Amino acid sequence: MLRWIRQQLDFDPPHQSDTRTVYIANRFPQHGHYVPQKFADNRIISSKYTVWNFVPKNLFEQFRRIANFYFLIIFLVQLMIDTPTSPVTSGLPLFFVITVTAIKQGYEDWLRHKADNEVNGAPVFVVRSGSLVQTRSKNIRVGDIVRVAKDETFPADLVLLSSDRTEGTCHITTASLDGETNLKTHFAVPETAVSQSVSQLEALLAVVECQQPEADLYRFVGRITVTQLGEEIVRPLGPENLLLRGARLKNTKEIFGVAVYTGMESKMALNYKCKSQKRSAVEKSMNTFLIIYLGILLFEAILSTILKYAWQAEGQWNEPFYNQKTEQERNSSQILKFISDFLAFLVLYNFIIPISLYVTVEMQKFLGSFFIGWDLDLYHEESDQKAQVNTSDLNEELGQVEYVFTDKTGTLTENEMQFRECSINGIKYQEINGKLVPEGMTDDFPDGSVPQLSREEELFLKAVSLCHTVQISYDQTDSPAGPFSHANGISIQMEYYASSPDEKALVEAMKRLGVTFLGNNGEKMEVKTFGRSETYELLHVLEFDANRRRMSVILQAPSGEKILFTKGAESSVLPYAKSGEIEKTRVHVDEFALKGLRTLVVACRHFSVQEYEEVDRRLHEARTALQQREERLAEVFAFIERDLHLLGATGVEDKLQEKVQETIEALRLAGIKVWVLTGDKHETAISVSLSCGHFHRTMNILELLQQRSDNECAEQLGRLARRIKEDHVIQHGLVVDGASLSLALREHEKLFMEVCRNCSAVLCCRMAPLQKAKVVRLFKTSPEKPITLAIGDGANDVSMIQEAHVGIGIMGKEGRQAVRNSDYAFARFKFLAKLLLVHGHFYYIRIATLVQYFFYKNVCFITPQFLYQFFCLFSQQTLYDSVYLTLYNICFTSLPILVYSLFEQLVHPHVLQNKPALYRDISKNSLLSFKTFLYWTLLGFFHAFIFFFGSYILMGEDTSLMGNGQMFGNWTFGTLVFTVMVITVTLKLALETHFWTWMNHFVTWGSIAFYFIFSLFYGGIIWPFLHTQDMYFVFVQLLSSGSAWFAIIIIVLSCLFPDVIKKVLYRHLQPTSTQKSQVIEAQQGVGCLDSMCCFSEGESGGARLGRLVDRVMSRCDPARVRRSWSDLDPFYSNDRSILTLSPVESTHC
Repeated sequence: MLRWIRQQLDFDPPHQSDTRTVYIANRFPQHGHYVPQKFADNRIISSKYTVWNFVPKNLFEQFRRIANFYFLIIFLVQLMIDTPTSPVTSGLPLFFVITVTAIKQGYEDWLRHKADNEVNGAPVFVVRSGSLVQTRSKNIRVGDIVRVAKDETFPADLVLLSSDRTEGTCHITTASLDGETNLKTHFAVPETAVSQSVSQLEALLAVVECQQPEADLYRFVGRITVTQLGEEIVRPLGPENLLLRGARLKNTKEIFGVAVYTGMESKMALNYKCKSQKRSAVEKSMNTFLIIYLGILLFEAILSTILKYAWQAEGQWNEPFYNQKTEQERNSSQILKFISDFLAFLVLYNFIIPISLYVTVEMQKFLGSFFIGWDLDLYHEESDQKAQVNTSDLNEELGQVEYVFTDKTGTLTENEMQFRECSINGIKYQEINGKLVPEGMTDDFPDGSVPQLSREEELFLKAVSLCHTVQISYDQTDSPAGPFSHANGISIQMEYYASSPDEKALVEAMKRLGVTFLGNNGEKMEVKTFGRSETYELLHVLEFDANRRRMSVILQAPSGEKILFTKGAESSVLPYAKSGEIEKTRVHVDEFALKGLRTLVVACRHFSVQEYEEVDRRLHEARTALQQREERLAEVFAFIERDLHLLGATGVEDKLQEKVQETIEALRLAGIKVWVLTGDKHETAISVSLSCGHFHRTMNILELLQQRSDNECAEQLGRLARRIKEDHVIQHGLVVDGASLSLALREHEKLFMEVCRNCSAVLCCRMAPLQKAKVVRLFKTSPEKPITLAIGDGANDVSMIQEAHVGIGIMGKEGRQAVRNSDYAFARFKFLAKLLLVHGHFYYIRIATLVQYFFYKNVCFITPQFLYQFFCLFSQQTLYDSVYLTLYNICFTSLPILVYSLFEQLVHPHVLQNKPALYRDISKNSLLSFKTFLYWTLLGFFHAFIFFFGSYILMGEDTSLMGNGQMFGNWTFGTLVFTVMVITVTLKLALETHFWTWMNHFVTWGSIAFYFIFSLFYGGIIWPFLHTQDMYFVFVQLLSSGSAWFAIIIIVLSCLFPDVIKKVLYRHLQPTSTQKSQVIEAQQGVGCLDSMCCFSEGESGGARLGRLVDRVMSRCDPARVRRSWSDLDPFYSNDRSILTLSPVESTHC
């Protein structure tokens, strides 16, 4: 227990050294003073709280919020000193907010605990004491030998010891980790692969030494030492030997593995990334407004305290006899008394800070986020994937985006590759009807004949067929025979799986051209070349990495010759080529890129016996190193991949996704600048940019490419800046490569930013993942501080997605890492238009009104209290009853604004999609500008003055408004002000509402009715648990007066009538684009003006509710929508239904 406490406090970390030593089956050395290392158990803990720490930890987190902490201080002040209001007035709302938030967070954490218990309690089989024992997953220890059967998930990170296959291989899928559905082959070292029974494993003497846990899924450095007949055999261990927790065993009956990383130290658990908290612009504005209102509160409290002492200093204002000071009060410290009075006024006015604002905003964001997931327009039927929201804190930020940074491959394109062309030995070829035909020739071979290929051409095809990591899946997976036995029925029996779509497309193309990859069986790779089978021995694989941008295999040909095949980006292969048609191939690669094809260059190298021996030795040394293994491997790879003979290049086409061009055009019309950031070479990237509409044919393309020095880069940027200034009319597009970008960002950020701002579109090619994030950060932190959005589908886009204000993951074919690290995710790029133009628009206007309305209604609430002090000689007498003070924000005015913030729509979703320029009306946080904030605040003060002085004037000196001559008291006056206020602020929100549903009607009129009913019950009954009841019969008496009813009606109309006049004048004299669209929509656009979509008579309430949900989620039946277009419509002249994802018919409701 003590050690656990020390670990929790980080005094006793579980391990200290850089490496860990794992004794298989926990057979520790019997000699010497061996101290076993301490490892984590196998429990997964994704929960945040425990039973013991929930209350203190949750309270600590909640009171870190300024508003909650402020109300806690006010509550403590009320407890400590004599204040005009009861501590309940501050304590109850605070308790309500804290409780609601705690229940929500507690429920979410309970769900996490439930999921954890399910995972930790899963049954597993481990080898202990010479037998197979069933236990729970949480009981697995480091060093245990675990048995996993087919289609089961691995319960910990295991080093593969053996499988049911003699060569010790197994197939797994890592879809739950990175989304890759392809089968991956993992290997056991030969010395342990033979141990296929429990008794053999129990007798195994082996030790695994490996690095301490780290989050990188694709990195593992270790070695295994097996003792056989007194001799120690050392073998390297890498990622291909490690089976990750969460991955699933496929096409293999069973495997045995030793646990090396368990529980929260497994790679899957280490990837439970706590993303840095992103804050929206609205939240920042909200905090600014809170500080301003805190200033107003302090000003009012200080002014009231000063005026009180100024009044007491005048001799003629003697206090009445019943309030004479005692001797002790007269002798008390004036400073302490001043502070006490100041705190009392602070408590009296503290409700100007809206405590329930935070909880209402949280509820609005949480509930509002469901609409994105429910929107069928964002659902992709082919892949059965709906949009998902990973964080609801940024909903309104979708309406403020100014820059979109997008990946190309898999985001703008389908990531479905099709082989088109290749260059072999300086000659271009095309695939025609499954045959390789030189460019310019036709397929004139007779059917069934086999074209005669030269030795160079055949070697190229073999290189492409053998240099890859493709796996094959067979229909008869449980057959005891190996993959090669299926060679006779390959067209039916086999299917290729690859982590890269390029590799799969190339291997499939080679199969069509006559060189078929039949699979690998451990260290053997078999191909069938025009019907002739050949077996190659796989000696080494030089894995692909982002720095080298190439991968290689070393094979032994059937003739015994050792040969290296390499493929990669032309910039990574051509510089190392010493022979072959280098210049012709370079020209062909550029031509392929201009057509928008993805290019790979293929080369080979033949080794002599002495060369291969040195290569084999250096590779073994680097791979068995525990320290700096990556650096040593990189050196060896560079030594091997040189003096290459160039074979040729391939061109693969990646098809554009549907409606990419229309989406980019819509974003441009909305005032959003689109940047494409890609790793492709610039010719390919430019071609795709032109085809997807990112660049226009009429656009002047500027280039910042292949800059080699700071001076050269500065000169080029200066030339580009001058050229942009000279060409005023032409739209400009900029192309930058990664190397030039590094120079530009190092010394010339301002000049680079100036050029970029004046370009309509920017394309960055040859970009490294971190460079993508740097570009986003550059704009994010620029003086204008624009809102940025990054969208991508692969692991290389994660840094960019996390850096941007809003990160969006595409559920594509490059895994789920982008989706896991994003704020929002969906299946297609085209969905971005609706997410921003419709959902972003709605979320922003809703929360902007919610925030400002909250401040407005609290100014209306507290200002009469401040004014009342001038009429009660600053005696700190409260104007409202304590119950009204407590329930104003919680009950009387809370529901209308919540419902408004969930359902409000200024214009129909179809109008927003088809007129993207409406997005500009809400850009740059225009609805939460200081001018708008000032308007709402002054409006609150104006209404408060009318509430107070209207009631005061109407009552005047004559307080006998009752028919029987009875007089009203101060509680009646305060209740009249409060009644007028509740009605006015509720009707003010009704004036702001454009989209009325039955829920809006219910909560608007229901809130007013609830106030009247509650007041009648509260004041009409003597409640035994209340020690004083100042409000007894006050409300009933007030409502029995005709004069009071007259006052209520006159004051409410006086408040709202100027507001109505202002709205009418502004709509006619200075209408915004949105208001113009509302007029068109009302006259001839969308016919469903009842805001409930169209429904026929006799339709059930449930059906109406269903239609409401459809309407709110922007799914109003398009067949019932009619709209009018003119030839002058500036938005889409050629495709009227662009981005309308459902067909639109011109029929009437």
